[in-house]
Amino acid sequence: MSSREAMLQKDFVVREGGSFLFDRAGEHRIFTPEDLTDEQRHIRNAARQFADRSVLPRIDAIEGKEPGLMRALLEEAGELGLLMLDIPEKYGGLEQDKTTTMLVTETLTRCASFAVSLGAHVGIGSLPLVYFGTVAQKERYLPRLATGEWIAAYALTEPGSGSDALAAKTRAELADDGTHYVLNGSKQWITNAGFADLFVVFAQVAGEHFTAFLVERDTPGFEVGPEEHKHGIKGSSTCPLVLTDVAVPAANVLGEVGKGHRIAFNILNVGRARLGTGSIGAAKYALRLAAGYAAERAQFGRTLDQFGLIRAKLGDMAVRIFAGDALGYRTAGLIDKKYAALEALSPGPDDDDFQNAVEEFTIEASILKVYGSEALDTASDEALQIHGGYGYMAEYAIERVCRDARINRIFEGTNEINRLLLAGTLLKRGMKQRVPLMKAMQAVGKALAGGAAPALDPAGDRLVPEQEQVHRMKCAALYATQQAVSRWMLQIEDQQEVLGALADVLIDVYGADSALARTLQLPADGPAAAFAADATTLFIEGARDRVFTRVKQVLCAALSGDKRDRAFAELALLDHWRPIDVFAVRERVAAAVVAAGGWPL
Repeated sequence: MSSREAMLQKDFVVREGGSFLFDRAGEHRIFTPEDLTDEQRHIRNAARQFADRSVLPRIDAIEGKEPGLMRALLEEAGELGLLMLDIPEKYGGLEQDKTTTMLVTETLTRCASFAVSLGAHVGIGSLPLVYFGTVAQKERYLPRLATGEWIAAYALTEPGSGSDALAAKTRAELADDGTHYVLNGSKQWITNAGFADLFVVFAQVAGEHFTAFLVERDTPGFEVGPEEHKHGIKGSSTCPLVLTDVAVPAANVLGEVGKGHRIAFNILNVGRARLGTGSIGAAKYALRLAAGYAAERAQFGRTLDQFGLIRAKLGDMAVRIFAGDALGYRTAGLIDKKYAALEALSPGPDDDDFQNAVEEFTIEASILKVYGSEALDTASDEALQIHGGYGYMAEYAIERVCRDARINRIFEGTNEINRLLLAGTLLKRGMKQRVPLMKAMQAVGKALAGGAAPALDPAGDRLVPEQEQVHRMKCAALYATQQAVSRWMLQIEDQQEVLGALADVLIDVYGADSALARTLQLPADGPAAAFAADATTLFIEGARDRVFTRVKQVLCAALSGDKRDRAFAELALLDHWRPIDVFAVRERVAAAVVAAGGWPL
């Protein structure tokens, strides 16, 4: 049974992208870390053992870019099967689902330089070929990529086009005899460029048709520039490319001429999901480093982990990680099951199936990327703070973790771009009636105008106050969106700060909804139940504050005078604060972290 066939048998429900905003919290079963199969756990353990044996002991050599080392490590990973998880069996791969590959990514992020190098190869480097390549292209390249004989790279960014990828200036002109294209231009910040054998290069055919090409390293006129000197991920290879009259066979066009955006954007969505999950994995590592140091370092006659403010930091880190784990694996499960369902109708990897499955969850993938990268930034910063002055010294791992964390808010589309993307996508789908946004906004607005908050129909009798808070947060998100749309209509895309605020609300709603759903699925008397319930309560409490602050900011921007006063009066029907001893709940979470010496689940 293939991993996708196994995914079809899972009993969690796949809804449309963005449905978390409209569904009752906990109404539908979601995929969680507790749902991992024995095979997935085995692959994760293999990746962990490889990292412990071959990667972490060589951190200094990796960071110093010891010649040939990164390439050798990737080849070793290939021998273990870690490079072939996404590749179909008939091309030498293991044909696993996206959850499994994300799990491996999470496991390897203790060394970000290696994780980035591996991720660029198996993700944005190989996936375009897996899903958009011809049979001949796959037969030529995929078996080599699966073993690590060849390493892949992805060349999209240019000196003048980063976030605006379609503004690329690299040109491709079809030769008179139609046998090949001639590429001229430059690319920058290309991961793995120093040793990659195959590059997915994007260029404008005839200056206007954005297209992907497969370019081999030894092609005449293809030049790899010197290694960049970076703030973090120092051990990964990052170089510019210069293409001067590079002749690429017409057979090496990837996908269709003029449709390179399908490849670029859908592969980036997968990259965003993996990056978000990998960031949560790195946050777990930061938590372990912090807890370990706090247990050993003594001040004023006590170890640091006995001090309240240190324990509060450990607790807060764990709460963010719990929600990140929940929304991360939920997103991976959504993509996998959607793809499995589509593939069941047309067996075999198909680019349309892949595109549809990934595009469906654009909102969730962007949320995961933003949430994960920012949760890691906070976790690594707090972990360094717990280390004090020692954390600033290069001999301590947390110094490297902090440097490496910073790139994640830029990679795979900046967090600013992703915020605009996720909010804008929801609005566009609502206008096209792909999601019931308009109906839901009208229902909330009508109820509040009538003097009552929309009633909650609880999904079970556990954590009912938390269900109520998530319900109110969703209503507030819909209310703010309604007011913004009424104020700006189609011109709302020009209101970037408003869209950013709405995106922040959606991020918190998805995180709260996912944490709650995960906890409700756990056995009430299971060993993780108490920790999960406390972490969920704390996350929802913090999210509630953030959501209503951002909603009020949107209302102030969209309305004035009597309309604003009326809107605030209606919003007050949703803004329900409940007394919680946050310190006591967080202390229980922190106690679990201290007892486990890190992430307790």
